[in-house]
Amino acid sequence: MLLSLLSVAAFFLLLSGCKKKSPPPPPPLKVQIVTAVPQDVPIFQQWIGTLAGYPNAQIRAQAAGYLIKQDYLEGSEVKAGDLLFEIDPRPFQAALDQSLGKLAQDQALHGKTELDVKRFTPLAREQAISQQELDDAIQSNLAALAAMQSDQAAVDTARLNLSFCRITSPIDGIAGIAQAQIGDLVNPGGVVLTTVSTTDPMRVYFSISEQSYLAFFRQYGTAEARLSHQDDLKLQLILSDGTTYPYAGKWFFIDRQVDINTGTLQVAGLFPNPEYLLRPGQYGMVRAQTSVRHGGILIPQRAVTELQGSYQVAVVDAQNKTHIKTVQVGDQVGNDWLIDKGLDPKDRVIAEGTQKVKEGTVVDPQPYAPGAKPSDAKKP
Repeated sequence: MLLSLLSVAAFFLLLSGCKKKSPPPPPPLKVQIVTAVPQDVPIFQQWIGTLAGYPNAQIRAQAAGYLIKQDYLEGSEVKAGDLLFEIDPRPFQAALDQSLGKLAQDQALHGKTELDVKRFTPLAREQAISQQELDDAIQSNLAALAAMQSDQAAVDTARLNLSFCRITSPIDGIAGIAQAQIGDLVNPGGVVLTTVSTTDPMRVYFSISEQSYLAFFRQYGTAEARLSHQDDLKLQLILSDGTTYPYAGKWFFIDRQVDINTGTLQVAGLFPNPEYLLRPGQYGMVRAQTSVRHGGILIPQRAVTELQGSYQVAVVDAQNKTHIKTVQVGDQVGNDWLIDKGLDPKDRVIAEGTQKVKEGTVVDPQPYAPGAKPSDAKKP
């Protein structure tokens, strides 16, 4: 009997020794948070722009003839009056010489008729000749004077046509590639020989929506205030390689009408180009501060989750429990969202780790450090 009792006691001792200890609860999930702080947020808008020189002078021939010389280096800077091309001047020089010869003949004829009038006038007074002879001399003198004036006009025209053989630049700028070669026959109104563009300053053309136009204009109570702000508005130009152009631009003009096909207005800005980095035809992103949102709340874009067209954020309460809030987002400001509705000041928003939390999850909040893991940040 004693042996049986000992066996039972040993069995229960063995069972108690085989019981497993329960594991400790897991530590709270570490997340990074940002605090919603109202602030004045500058609102920027950006548009795709096309650069253009102004003016862009298309160089065409004003006289018909063969090109005999190109006097400029393609792509080089030229000044107003610099020689670009030359047309064979010989036909125009011959026409000028012929006009000068005709003028000399009529000048001689006018001299003779003028002498006749001077000689006949006293003779007619003394009735040595008839009045009709004097009248004929006067009319011949007037006809010779008219012919001489016509010849002078022909000489001026021939001289002008001869000057058209020297094709010069009408403006300062950069000369483009020659579209005609030496030996080509050119005519007035024919092909464009080349184009000279003024590139300092450069114009940038971009289109804004009708809604943006109305929102911009309604910010100001008077036309004077609007024009003053428009004149002070600074433009930034982001080039195609992502770099920001070092010189600020200014608002130049708005087109007179809205494009009925696109519902947009064309706007032009001016950018200085002293180093000739900008060239006509380039594309860039034009950026400008159009307004200021007072009391706006900014949070990182990664803190916002989009779900079926709605936006949600996770906030942490005083007990370090998470709650899901639906928010209304506004403009993007850099890497942040501007929150229009749904957040209260001093809300603690999870910026890193939102995918791992749900309603009621207990977390270990740490300050947000962009690029760092939650475990890398120090506890507040």
